[in-house]
Amino acid sequence: MDTNRPNVRGAAKFTYMLIFLIVILTCVEFSGNKTTEKNNVQAIPNVNSFKIIASSENEDLDQDLKNYANSKGVDLEIDYAGTLDIMEKLNNGEIYDAVWASNSMWVYMLDNVSTSNSKSTSINPVVFGIKKSKAEELGFIDKEIYTADIVNAIKTGNLKFSMSNPTQTNTGASAYLGLLTTLAGSPEVLREENLADENLKSELITLFSGLERSSGSEDFLEELFINGDYEAVVTYEFSIININKQLEAEGREPLYILYPVDGVSISDSPLAYINNKDEGKKEFFTELQEYILGDEGQSLLASKGRRTWYGGTNENADKTVFNPTWGIDTNKYIVPLKMPGTDIIKKALAMYQTELRKPIHTVFCLDYSGSMSGDGYRDLSNAMTYILDETKASENLLQFAEKDKISVIPFNGRVLGQWHTDNGVETQELIDNILSLAPGGSTNVYDTSIRALEILEQEDTDNYNVSVILMTDGMSNSGSYTNLVRKYNSLGKDIPIYSIMFGSAYQDELEEIAELTNAKVFDGKSDLLKAFKEVRGYN
Repeated sequence: MDTNRPNVRGAAKFTYMLIFLIVILTCVEFSGNKTTEKNNVQAIPNVNSFKIIASSENEDLDQDLKNYANSKGVDLEIDYAGTLDIMEKLNNGEIYDAVWASNSMWVYMLDNVSTSNSKSTSINPVVFGIKKSKAEELGFIDKEIYTADIVNAIKTGNLKFSMSNPTQTNTGASAYLGLLTTLAGSPEVLREENLADENLKSELITLFSGLERSSGSEDFLEELFINGDYEAVVTYEFSIININKQLEAEGREPLYILYPVDGVSISDSPLAYINNKDEGKKEFFTELQEYILGDEGQSLLASKGRRTWYGGTNENADKTVFNPTWGIDTNKYIVPLKMPGTDIIKKALAMYQTELRKPIHTVFCLDYSGSMSGDGYRDLSNAMTYILDETKASENLLQFAEKDKISVIPFNGRVLGQWHTDNGVETQELIDNILSLAPGGSTNVYDTSIRALEILEQEDTDNYNVSVILMTDGMSNSGSYTNLVRKYNSLGKDIPIYSIMFGSAYQDELEEIAELTNAKVFDGKSDLLKAFKEVRGYN
């Protein structure tokens, strides 16, 4: 007889009961605290959703952040917008829980929004990227470069460049303020007397005469450069890394990055909490910020070309990302330029818009077909009145300047007329003409676009940046895309045709025109005025 058997049964019974108890306790703990198997983190009590407004360049991090938020039981919504659009939305009272801006200077410029816990998430130099063969031709390879060297190459006509609009984007504003500071002699801080210096203004006017294309967003600037044939671009270092990866994948020449030793504009990508008196959301914000600033978040940012070391150098940076053959040297200290105060920034941006930028000649092609009757005609009239009114448009730094030219072509099934001014602030006659014409008839976007190109092919593009803004609410009933292609290819000029969709506009038709002319289509179906404001940032 086995005298040990009862003890074995008892031990087995005890073991089973212990396992059962552990399972029960684990289930209770899991359901009570909502831990996740993947990250083993606890959900934030009483927080179901969280809403961030973020600079558009952060969109490549979207899914990673949403995955993290899901692990905390939070539905994360992120709206992406340009720098000035973020400012407008927040200052107009749109509700968000946090703002992830490009640069701390924009957070400081918010008027009626209370923020806290703002921390930089990465360091992003705004730099010149020049075709490597052009950089070699100019003697810019493997040597110390000063801002004056780049400026002199532009002033002598040996270099042209593209950049984002300084009044609408962070990279444009940062680059402009950096150039302004260095050309002013790198004062400790930029002052009002610097902005009044006529010699400095003259030098900047000459500099911006080398601007080939201006973009209203950093994202489109990447697309613009890749699809076009341009010598140089001013943008984020990580954006040039993205451009170079695609250029090399296509067997094309990469860009070489220049870091002037007398100073580089730096964007610090701050994430700030918007004070809304919700402790649960504040707790989630803190944990999200800690995730981004932790090892996993910082590794993610670095893999996408962001500098995650704060000052100094990094000998261990991934050379497949920060490629030395593209001029990137992470062992070299970058001298940051000091940004001026809010009042000086606002005055400097206004000065760029009205005095310094290269003059533009814009042709508006406006749809007066029968389907525009009623609300469509009213919205078009309001949008054009706003854009052409210097006082109203200046609220968003979108106003035309005296040296600008504006042409307007009303159309339906045919071109209905042609109105023009050589002075961008003398626009009342244009407004009167726009308001006097009644909608009617069919739609012909192709012959109208050809007429616009005929106007601009006569323009001196060394002295004017040119563009067409085509607004339509329907499909073209007549005209020929083939004829438009033939005309455009015969020009030998870079003339973008931007389109604004309204009503029942046929998007494929407009995208085809945008692709032909290296331009973009804007959606004005829900807000035509907003679309006109947005497209104005691209010319």
